[in-house]
Amino acid sequence: MAVISRCLPRPRRWRILRSALVALALILIAECVVCNLAHWRSIGASTDSASASNALGQGLSRTAQGLLEVRDPAGAYVEVKADGSSDYWRADATPATHVQAVRDGARGDDVVSTVHLRLATRAGDGWDMDSPGVVVSPATPSALLFRAPARGLVRVWIEEPRGTLVPIENFRANVRVPFVFDWARVATMAVAAALVILLLPSTGLWSIALDVSNRRQRLVFAFAAGALGVYVVARSVMIIGYAHPLVFHRDGGYTFDFDQYGHLADALLHGRGSLDLPVPDALARADDPYDAGARARMLTDGVTPIYWDYAFHDGRWYSYFGVLPALVLFAPFRIVTSWFTPGGLMLPTTCAQLWLMAGVTIVACLLVIRLLTLVAPRTSLAAVMLLCVATMLGANLPYLWFRTNFYSIPFSSGLLLAMLGLWLWLGAVRVRDDGGDDSDGSAGGSGSAGRTLRIVSMPHVAWGALCIAATIGCRPTFTFTALFALPLFLPELRRAVRTRARGRIARLAAALLLPAIVAATPILVYNQLRFTSPFDFGNAYQLTVTDMTRFHTPAGNMPLTVLYYLFLPPRFTGTFPFLALSPTPLPSWSFTEPCVAGLFALMPLALCAFALPWPAVRRRCGVWWPTLVTALALAIALVVFDAFVGGLGWRYIADFGWLFMVAAVPVVALTMRRWPWTRALVTIVVCASLLLAVASCFVIGRDDMLLTNDPALFHQVRTWFPLL
Repeated sequence: MAVISRCLPRPRRWRILRSALVALALILIAECVVCNLAHWRSIGASTDSASASNALGQGLSRTAQGLLEVRDPAGAYVEVKADGSSDYWRADATPATHVQAVRDGARGDDVVSTVHLRLATRAGDGWDMDSPGVVVSPATPSALLFRAPARGLVRVWIEEPRGTLVPIENFRANVRVPFVFDWARVATMAVAAALVILLLPSTGLWSIALDVSNRRQRLVFAFAAGALGVYVVARSVMIIGYAHPLVFHRDGGYTFDFDQYGHLADALLHGRGSLDLPVPDALARADDPYDAGARARMLTDGVTPIYWDYAFHDGRWYSYFGVLPALVLFAPFRIVTSWFTPGGLMLPTTCAQLWLMAGVTIVACLLVIRLLTLVAPRTSLAAVMLLCVATMLGANLPYLWFRTNFYSIPFSSGLLLAMLGLWLWLGAVRVRDDGGDDSDGSAGGSGSAGRTLRIVSMPHVAWGALCIAATIGCRPTFTFTALFALPLFLPELRRAVRTRARGRIARLAAALLLPAIVAATPILVYNQLRFTSPFDFGNAYQLTVTDMTRFHTPAGNMPLTVLYYLFLPPRFTGTFPFLALSPTPLPSWSFTEPCVAGLFALMPLALCAFALPWPAVRRRCGVWWPTLVTALALAIALVVFDAFVGGLGWRYIADFGWLFMVAAVPVVALTMRRWPWTRALVTIVVCASLLLAVASCFVIGRDDMLLTNDPALFHQVRTWFPLL
């Protein structure tokens, strides 16, 4: 924010400073009063409990290390007397050294980091169990406090399965909640306040036009990109420091190995297409290894390892995920680290995903800036900021930033190359008027009649073709980006044919085809060597919940799946994170990944893409209208394609969401220019969508949910909300 303020005139700097001081005062009031409301309410607490140690129900026992063991859930409770002087309770966590000793033993997996409780009070001859459940976490000290108005003899029920080890020693009633000044919470509020301040009319960003040649604006962008790079590098160093093989297996079940790209890189370095993973004899001899029932019987008989979501073909394990990330990231990392570590190190998939997502984020912003420069020049900086954030949300980038395992690598690498390729192609053309002079690239509004596009940079065409063709080695869905060549380069080809400029035709064909052949041919040969077909990527041979060699999405599921992809509404709740997964029932079984909402709920501005057919919008988009319509048509086609081939998957929104945003961004920018009152509406929509994206990271039940992968962070953020 300081860098941005230096780019503004001095009077506006004072306005920003004044707004910042007001925001700081509000943040301090919120932190000291609202967020610590439980402290002020519990000042009069007696802080006394009736006993030093709770009385245990018959379903609980205490281990030598001080943990509570659930022997029978029907009697898993402790009894505490509360005098009613405070509505707040505290669970006393077992010392970390004792818990670690148990984790290092044979029963370490039984120790839970999240404990579900329910309080019951006497009601006549029985117990009132109607109180809402509460959650505590020994992983976070502040998450051991909870509110439960109760008086007299109270039973605290531990609602966990039989055999669970709960790292809690005792429960205390009548607690006085301590005053806490949480710097992380304050910093989060400060970041939110900074975003709001920058979007206020008083800062002047709504009156400063985007100018890609402006040195100060370039400096701000470089600063933001650099800050992102520093974060990614710092986090990667931390991850590499404690990285370990991500292999998980339970008796009678599949083996989950999340180092799939690392294994693929190792195989390539040794000149193999198949992975160096053990193959059970029973699986190799099976008449039909793709029969899910046959595999289930093998697992019951103790056959192992059968790797989940790996491709199995002709008695060997393969990866059906694109090979390019393994070639570009994982194999070089192994080679470089072998200089100082014998055999080298396997690149953690999380690091690769972070590097790719940093690139995707930067390129997405560059693509938005180029689109606005061409179609809606003189767009304000505030609008550019909002549309960059909107595009990242619509392209499903929050999901890919959050879920950093190998499932996200194909999407992030494909998005990076597809967006970069389109950015290069858009930079390869300029608007040519009737007189033959090149304009500044603007659409020109109603005066654009008679204008056409002219290629001014064949290197841009060639590099863009190389990037787009290379997506076949990441996720083939993104190769459809090549269809943008029609609206961008077809006018030049027609002009060359009309004027019989054979040299121009040859150069354009060479710039488009030669890089594409160079990028795609090795991938197709790789497929041929593995599966005897250049267009067989091996996805049908994956061993998952069903037989993928025969499965396709039932026709009856298609309408609902498409509807869910686009219009699935969010489901809000009254408890943290105030958002839950939305149900997606289907007539027949097909693959479904739990989702919080569809694209148009995650980013409502994507709906503006459907305004392109309107004559007024078409006139204002000028010669760029065919390119935007291509994005819209391709997005719709990919929604249907993904629904048929892949079913319903939250991550699949990345295939088409960015295309909807490519079509919608210029429309939104032109709308804000024509009707200034829509600026506030767009700001509210983007900010609300950003909050929804943040809340989705904490949703319980989603794949790789934070409650399981990082319970300390989950509960730390949960405690930011006051115990009202």
